[in-house]
Amino acid sequence: MKKFLMGFVHAGRGIGAALRRELNLKVMLAVGAAAVGLGLYRGLSRLEWVAVVLCLGLVLGLELMNSAGERLVDMVSPGHDPRAGLVKDMLAGAVLVASVAAAVVGVLVFFF
Repeated sequence: MKKFLMGFVHAGRGIGAALRRELNLKVMLAVGAAAVGLGLYRGLSRLEWVAVVLCLGLVLGLELMNSAGERLVDMVSPGHDPRAGLVKDMLAGAVLVASVAAAVVGVLVFFF
């Protein structure tokens, strides 16, 4: 049980470290907070909240993965290597795909 609970401590430490170091994560968190505020103001339905929360979790989770992946690539390949750059571009692309999808969901939820 202690090992299980320590997993939450380690995860929290990782999220905290990312929040201190990653501007994009801070921006995405601010946009997410704005979406939650707008949702409270507009009185979203239960299903609309499900869509907003899922999109927010997906985008923030992928941004954490992107940040961790970029740091790992930098450790493994500290010099300039086009293959390492491609890996980093793909990680960023995953965040972009999720962010665009979340934006589309946001437009559908808040404006239609």
